[in-house]
Amino acid sequence: MQECVQVIYLSEVRTMMIVRKSEDRGHAEHGWLESYHSFSFAGYHDPLQMGWGPLRVINEDRVQPGKGFGLHGHEDMEIISYVLQGELAHRDSMGNGTVIKPGDVQRMSAGTGIKHSEFNPSDREPVHFLQIWIEPNQHGLEPSYEQKFFEPESKKDQFRLIASSDGRDESVLIHQAADVYSSLLSAGKSLSFLTTAGRLAYLHLVQGELDVNGIVVKAGDAIKVDLEQELNIDAQQDSEFLLFAFG
Repeated sequence: MQECVQVIYLSEVRTMMIVRKSEDRGHAEHGWLESYHSFSFAGYHDPLQMGWGPLRVINEDRVQPGKGFGLHGHEDMEIISYVLQGELAHRDSMGNGTVIKPGDVQRMSAGTGIKHSEFNPSDREPVHFLQIWIEPNQHGLEPSYEQKFFEPESKKDQFRLIASSDGRDESVLIHQAADVYSSLLSAGKSLSFLTTAGRLAYLHLVQGELDVNGIVVKAGDAIKVDLEQELNIDAQQDSEFLLFAFG
């Protein structure tokens, strides 16, 4: 299905917003795993959906109790796991063994190569999480790992920086010129975000409903933003979203 493209003009600067609807994403159902792919991944391929800037993957995964991804490898990729509900048990070849819960942000820099596994440790509840891949600006890095918890209050009706190229404001560090923000925006509240010249932005709505510059998006929807633009974000319902700024 073709994307909805809306081109708008601000201060004589041509700007573009491309809406990626939730129902247009790739979908995989494996019994133990249900996954929605915002970009081409595994058996889902769309030449128009190969990423946005260095953002290469956003998979929304639901893994059934006691199931998961066995040991597998990655190279030269910044991988972020963002748990929405339940718990995700992680083990890797660097010796890390952790459980990721809602509010946690896990970052792996795969670099020269890393192997890891991800399992739902619960025997009753599924785990619902986002796995995000960002291409690094350097190859052949030494693999590394980081995990931090961000209080819900720090995201409430504001932008909370959760990942950045310099680790500022206690965000996790990623090897790319990128800032990643999380927000829990209450119904009736608004936020504004100004992208600077030459930067791309990407907004992914986790849950709720937003009006972004007059465009209504619902859970699973996303908006690609190109060129300088002020994003005026109004919550129609209590909402959670991620905002990526590249460049």
